Amino acid sequence: MIATGNDEYSTSLAQRIGQFIIDADANSGRSKQKAIGPSEVGEPCERQLSYKMLDWPETNTDRDPIAAIIGTGFHLWMGEKFEARNAALGGDRYKVEKRLTVRDSPIEAARLTGSADLYDRLIAANLDWKLVGISSHDKYRRQGPGERYRIQAHLYGLGQENAGEHVDRVVVVFIARHHELKVHVWSEPYNRQIALDALARLDRIRDRVQALEVDLHPERWAQIPIPEKPNCKFCPWLKPGSTDLSLGCPGANAQPVTHGFESLVA
Repeated sequence: MIATGNDEYSTSLAQRIGQFIIDADANSGRSKQKAIGPSEVGEPCERQLSYKMLDWPETNTDRDPIAAIIGTGFHLWMGEKFEARNAALGGDRYKVEKRLTVRDSPIEAARLTGSADLYDRLIAANLDWKLVGISSHDKYRRQGPGERYRIQAHLYGLGQENAGEHVDRVVVVFIARHHELKVHVWSEPYNRQIALDALARLDRIRDRVQALEVDLHPERWAQIPIPEKPNCKFCPWLKPGSTDLSLGCPGANAQPVTHGFESLVA
């Protein structure tokens, strides 16, 4: 947090307002979410997912919340405007911010639910809003959405299908946080198998971390891999310089030794 003012009083007030924003975000429903959601299933880093599955204590707790807060406000605004459009049309063309069951299961850990931003019955498409920085907007325009967002899109397609809707396409709408409106749309035909494969991968990772019993054998965290080029900056379990993965992950630039332990799970 950067807090400044034109005098001592103003600087103190800026610090209190900033801390209020940080504390309010930390106590929000989004921040308190413990179960893995559709937006996380496609995370390439198995170690990050494993930490999440075990509700492991976070180490990277100084993350700036303002981008997520602005994104939440934008989602609320878009939802309000599409509800108003539904009313103006006198029908139910749009499903706005509806809770979906992507996979139901008597096993709580295997259940997957989430809120889809928008489903448009006229074009049979599920749309997901992503409010991003200008450099990220340019990256997604040039390189596509990446596997995490792509998988999330198809998981929501599966959720809409489970809710009785016909889904032709899944759509990710990238809108830049910029001084001028920049909108980039990525879409492709809905493919149920992409969602099912992602769920199967999630199950394999869960089985692996349970078999390793890292709570009893913390040295076995080293057997859970990270990608060759992980995106560590915003990982809740990033701890630069860590040599003990039970206390946090050092990230991409430092790999702790495995101490010769052999993998328990292929």
